[in-house]
Amino acid sequence: MPMKYVNFEETGDVVSDEIYMKEALKEAEKALEQGEVPIGAVIVSNGRIIGRGHNLTERLNDVTAHAEMQAFTAAANYIGGKYLHNCTLYVTMEPCVMCAGAAYWTQITRIVFGARDDKRGFSTMGERVLHPKTTLMSGVMEAECSRLVTSFFRNKRIK
Repeated sequence: MPMKYVNFEETGDVVSDEIYMKEALKEAEKALEQGEVPIGAVIVSNGRIIGRGHNLTERLNDVTAHAEMQAFTAAANYIGGKYLHNCTLYVTMEPCVMCAGAAYWTQITRIVFGARDDKRGFSTMGERVLHPKTTLMSGVMEAECSRLVTSFFRNKRIK
């Protein structure tokens, strides 16, 4: 079954998606301040942010401490259950295979991401890793999301 993919330009609720992506970018800035890869995520249910996260892999010395994983845990704790039905994940970078797999198990309704990850994003793997009912949207504030990660790695190479 092909992925249900929607480009940002094809949607109607641009304002809400940008508001929540700005919140995800705030999380990415927190990661940057801590020397982490600047990726941030928020989970929204009924117009309310119920989970936030940013990369903590260096701080926690844990390769699984991605922004999405932190947000999934926070949202599940908030609602008191493991399934994130009627929730949307906003994340600044396309999720990796691990995070997409975790999203599958949460049965999250929607994933919105800013920038594609042509090297490690789940869509480059050619496999269907998301729940069949999960819809995708890409390109929300793509330039801002991409610029943050690109400049982070450029600065690392210079040092």
